[in-house]
Amino acid sequence: MRLGLISLGGLLLAAGLTACAPSAPMAVASNVDIGRFMGKWYVIANIPYFAEAGAVGSYDAYKLLPDGRIDTVFGYHDKDFSGPEKFASSVATVEPDSNNAKWQVSFFWPLSFSYRILYVDPDYQTAAIGYPNRSLGWVFSRSPTMDDAHYQGMLEHFRRQGYDITQFRRVPQWPEDIGKPGYQ
Repeated sequence: MRLGLISLGGLLLAAGLTACAPSAPMAVASNVDIGRFMGKWYVIANIPYFAEAGAVGSYDAYKLLPDGRIDTVFGYHDKDFSGPEKFASSVATVEPDSNNAKWQVSFFWPLSFSYRILYVDPDYQTAAIGYPNRSLGWVFSRSPTMDDAHYQGMLEHFRRQGYDITQFRRVPQWPEDIGKPGYQ
């Protein structure tokens, strides 16, 4: 679910997905330190969908606003790293009584989509982000690289939540990643 919905079509997709009920409730991280979660997160992998198709070198950047909302920016390059970096901005609101793990993200009122922090490691270096009906998911890291063993461990967080982890594809973070098996 991620904050990378780039077009009006993506917003409409998110609004449509919100109406879909998940097969079982999704467990979220027990307590997210919102201050530590702020900053830049590289998108290591996701379940591909049209709004992020062709995005390489992608990341989300979060900044806590004085009113408690979260300014979000999705940065990426389109198809390869030779073109200019592009951005999509939105604002997130933390859902009350969610221990900061459930957000509603809006690119413009009144449309919003659900963002679920399923896991964040104790050092706030990796995170698993989900969507209530499990049609979308993202592996985040503070670093643009992640070795395969760590990546497989991150996918395990999704598998335990009922995700089909075969749907995940890595997102190229370096030019040499483009075209590799397992990457978008």
